Amino acid sequence: MIPLRDSEPSHKIPFITITLIAINVVVFIYQSTLNLLDLEIFFQRYAFTPLGFSQAIQAKELYWPLITSMFLHGGISHLIGNMWILWLFGDNVEDFLGPIKYVFFYIGTGLIAIFAHTLSQLNSDVFTLGASGAIAGVMGAYLILYPHARILTLVPIVPFLINIPAYVFLVFWILLQLLSGIMGGADGIAWWAHIAGFLGGMLICISGRNCRANRKTTS
Repeated sequence: MIPLRDSEPSHKIPFITITLIAINVVVFIYQSTLNLLDLEIFFQRYAFTPLGFSQAIQAKELYWPLITSMFLHGGISHLIGNMWILWLFGDNVEDFLGPIKYVFFYIGTGLIAIFAHTLSQLNSDVFTLGASGAIAGVMGAYLILYPHARILTLVPIVPFLINIPAYVFLVFWILLQLLSGIMGGADGIAWWAHIAGFLGGMLICISGRNCRANRKTTS
């Protein structure tokens, strides 16, 4: 299912969400200018690997790919898909949390996702890149904050549009990630990063005073 728009209006311009999207797009454009050798070097420097993280811990060094990998993408479809979901759900989460908390939330759920991926792929030297883990966290927060918002959704197999509650779309999405993670879905997708980011976003939101207050007033 492909979400097209939601019914929840944002009350402020989502400057942080726009900035995150802009950074991801600019980085991808830069990636696209590199030849294969330079791109490999670029990924070696800025993409995350569990093995590289382990080595950095042993050497007691900062490991910047924990952050920089969140702004890299493996292809145009990867970028467009992630940025569309971020735009669709991120504006409302930013609207509710405020820009400063939203930045920390976004990076925090991205880190939760990366740590979960590391635990599932110990000592792997395969590049991990993309904003999916952090964006999954945004989706998890949206589920807590706006469960009854409506999501206009395209069902692509037999193309038709359906307007469904956000909780239906988001629960379906996380169940699909869980099923894929347990059954070993398509290679090259960090299923457990998605799952951990989503659950992390939910738990952070549930534990926050503001989110609890919002749930009381909207239930």
